[in-house]
Amino acid sequence: MSVVVLVTGCTSMVGGHPVSIYNDPFKVAGLPTTSGPSGPRDGVPDSTLTAVNGDGGETDTMVLNAVEDIQTYWRDEFAKEFEGEFKPVDKLISWSAKSSRGEAVKFCKETTYHLVNAAYCRTDNSIGWDRSVLLPTMTETFGKMAVVMVLAHEYGHAVQTMAKLVGNKDPVIVKEQQADCFAGAFMRHVAEGKSAHFTINTSDGLNSVLAATVAIRDSDPDDPESVHGSAFERVTAVQSGFTDGPRACKGIDKDEIDQRRGDLPQSFETDTGGGEFEINKGTLIELGKALGALLPTDPSPAFDYSGAKIDCRDGVDTEPVTYCPTTNTIATDIPGLAERGSSDADPDDPLPVKVTGDYNGYVVFVSRYTLATQKNKGQSLVGAQAALRASCLSGVVTGKLAQPGRPATEGDIGLSAGDLDEAVSGLLNDGLAASDVRGQTVPSGFSRVDAFRAGVLDGEKTCAARYS
Repeated sequence: MSVVVLVTGCTSMVGGHPVSIYNDPFKVAGLPTTSGPSGPRDGVPDSTLTAVNGDGGETDTMVLNAVEDIQTYWRDEFAKEFEGEFKPVDKLISWSAKSSRGEAVKFCKETTYHLVNAAYCRTDNSIGWDRSVLLPTMTETFGKMAVVMVLAHEYGHAVQTMAKLVGNKDPVIVKEQQADCFAGAFMRHVAEGKSAHFTINTSDGLNSVLAATVAIRDSDPDDPESVHGSAFERVTAVQSGFTDGPRACKGIDKDEIDQRRGDLPQSFETDTGGGEFEINKGTLIELGKALGALLPTDPSPAFDYSGAKIDCRDGVDTEPVTYCPTTNTIATDIPGLAERGSSDADPDDPLPVKVTGDYNGYVVFVSRYTLATQKNKGQSLVGAQAALRASCLSGVVTGKLAQPGRPATEGDIGLSAGDLDEAVSGLLNDGLAASDVRGQTVPSGFSRVDAFRAGVLDGEKTCAARYS
């Protein structure tokens, strides 16, 4: 921290009446929340596809199986949305980033010596990957479905090229977020049980795939090499594809991205703290002022900064921040919240399991305030709807904290670049900011993040429409 409307096809018809896919909070974009296996299916013959320079090992076999399933998906889907005929990529190339300079093959006219990457090459319509460092690390950190996600993203570039959706003059971020969206569309295909070689559950399996997307984000928006987008933007693109399919991906262009970004901070240039604002009593008092101005509710809750353990007749302690409906009090363990919001980023870790930082703490404080607003509206504070309302309304406040020109009397605190990524990571990891008054949340990190981003991008009316 520091001193837009999206239209989606989210309804279906039942008995002549529109039914939102968000009516059941235990569903994930309309699919059941499942907790079964995620990864390669047992007993399925491996693909007959081959890769140039492949070693026939486990990683290459998994990649080729993924490519076969991705191609099968696009053979069926391409003509539904795009002109022309789907044609598979011309070449698949595998390499080892550990190979000597003399043994390194070329990919896209460049050497693969020490190249830790996976990519699509427009020059010769090929897809290549590092089988020795990148993909094994992805597997170890996020599971095998993260590798499938990487290949679905790279194949998304092939699809956008084939469909002539982008050209040389289009910004790289448009190409990247379209590819994220196409990957999300394929992941829904897998979640629906339609992939021959892979399966994924919609709870921890899908959570891990999204966590991998968060990890491969642009952590420094001021770096000229930052072309993929923030974690918030990348997850938004993936969720759009998962929810609405390839048609949603066609709508991603520079204007759509600019609209989505709105006033959300995109740089650390004017932020002397580099996006980090110490959590202490003073900053929480300022945040409390901002909450009263940005999401007013009557009566306003009282704030207690002496600890999160309180005697509450109709609530439970949800450390480090507790909301007590009986007394309409938000009680905070400041050291505990500060610890949650501490940044322990390792600059040498290319794939962090979670993104840490101050807003992972602040957003929990915000979410407990949203319970007070729900109470004043006579809404239940227990259950999945209450939890997702908390996440959505926390997104509303987060978006408003980015508004320029807010007077200091309404809270001398604002949103920084990176704060949204910290919130998304926290929502995927434990979901405390998307929990009810008892600290209970829904099992799907996808749903928790989806509710939050709906609040950020679409505002309070969307929260009411989705989670009433």
